[in-house]
Amino acid sequence: MDTQITTVKTGPAAALETASAAWLKTLDRIEGATVADPVVRGLQRAVRAVPLGGARDVLRGRPLGHPLHPVLVQVPVGCLLSAGIMDVVPGGQPAAATLTAVGLAGAAPSAVAGWVDWADLPLEQARVGLAHAVSNVAVIACYTVSLGARVRGHTVKGRMWSLAGLAALAVSGALGGHVAHRRATGPDAPS
Repeated sequence: MDTQITTVKTGPAAALETASAAWLKTLDRIEGATVADPVVRGLQRAVRAVPLGGARDVLRGRPLGHPLHPVLVQVPVGCLLSAGIMDVVPGGQPAAATLTAVGLAGAAPSAVAGWVDWADLPLEQARVGLAHAVSNVAVIACYTVSLGARVRGHTVKGRMWSLAGLAALAVSGALGGHVAHRRATGPDAPS
């Protein structure tokens, strides 16, 4: 007699599994949504048309054998996350402001490399990549407001905007990770 045992998960494990399933369902919806396809195709053509010459291969990471974008995002992600940590350390406000400024400055090079990679993605991946880019705009906006508040001495406001930026950064990272890892993209990935 074949007896099947079903394990029912409860508590944090069940919550994590439910959240994961909802996230993957959302990603599937983004991948399948065709509403932004004219924008995606137009932006991809525009990015591919930028005369970068040999810099395009460098930005795509061909000399490294892997994409450059994930390497470059370490600066903004690391700095912005560290700024959040410094927000809870007594006396950490000057460091949080500096880290926020460096993180914002590091966003531009990583965005350029990301757009160059994105321009060659198939539509399903490009749709998620566009959502990743839009969430990065939210990240930059939140941290720009945060830095402005910090510079003007509005510490609490700076911390709150930093926290909002960190939430957007988590979403953006999850979207980017989906494109890069679940769908295996990169300079040498199969198309």
